[in-house]
Amino acid sequence: MILETVNVGPMQVNCYILACAEEKKAIIIDPGDQARKINAVLEKHKLHPGMVINTHGHYDHIGCDDKFGVAVYAHKQDLAMLTDAGLNLSASFSRAYKVRSEIIALEDKQAIKFDCLELEVMHLPGHTPGGIALLMKKPQTDIIFTGDTLFCRGVGRTDLPGGSQPQLEKSIRERLFVLPEATRVYPGHGPATTIGEEKNSNPF
Repeated sequence: MILETVNVGPMQVNCYILACAEEKKAIIIDPGDQARKINAVLEKHKLHPGMVINTHGHYDHIGCDDKFGVAVYAHKQDLAMLTDAGLNLSASFSRAYKVRSEIIALEDKQAIKFDCLELEVMHLPGHTPGGIALLMKKPQTDIIFTGDTLFCRGVGRTDLPGGSQPQLEKSIRERLFVLPEATRVYPGHGPATTIGEEKNSNPF
């Protein structure tokens, strides 16, 4: 399995590239900026884009969605953010951005099967109404991509439109912290961590 982290954009978003092996198609998670940098990693492994998945609809995570010529997947409660520059906050920056690629809605507990990969959608409202994590089920069961819900020693902001601190805390306690402590957490920003480390050391 190929798993690479590409740090992109002024907000230093972690874009993840997942594939079964070289010369296969890849899942691209949160391509927020710097398409050339992402494409360089694809080319290194002789990969082709297969799908884009957004963990939520903020501009720093969706800004390059249209650069790969594939369908974009996001939770149904964040779909409006992908096509509304006010909701995805891009209108507050230098340019308004709306995703123009095909957009496909995801639901809680939905299985995303792609070559040898299988990811389970975990709906985690709080940072945004449709924020999700992606729990790997195959070929490993000890990896989760948490978007902007849970970070290494941090949690996602809830002071932006659609945010809710009680919802965020509920999502983390009831859905993430019940996972095995050895589960490796790949967040939307910052270094990787584990569920056990965050249960024991996260100050929030």
